[in-house]
Amino acid sequence: SALAESGVLSSGSPHPRAFGTFPRLLGKYVREEQRMPLEDAIRKITSLPAEMLRLTDRGLLKENYHADITIFDPATVTDNATFQHSQQYPSGIPFVLVNGIPVIDGDKFGGKLPGKVVRS
Repeated sequence: SALAESGVLSSGSPHPRAFGTFPRLLGKYVREEQRMPLEDAIRKITSLPAEMLRLTDRGLLKENYHADITIFDPATVTDNATFQHSQQYPSGIPFVLVNGIPVIDGDKFGGKLPGKVVRS
């Protein structure tokens, strides 16, 4: 099964999963509880959702594919969002590139939002 998150689109104070779904999968279920290998978790949040949505040029790091890249440390990635503080960024994700543009650089949000809506 794939793993996706839709809480960012809600109004008001978002559910903590809006900021923590993928870090929770990687930190808690892969690293701490060892419920699945890292490779399987990565597939659940990248190529499998793209495949299910028939996004034929996304989901893999492959020539001529569009890719947003998240660099994370498997030893430290942790979700920090709670119901009281739902917009807390995760730990252990020092770099995120969206359409080749750094969005998180050295744990700091750079203020750019170069992403766009993709429809299947």
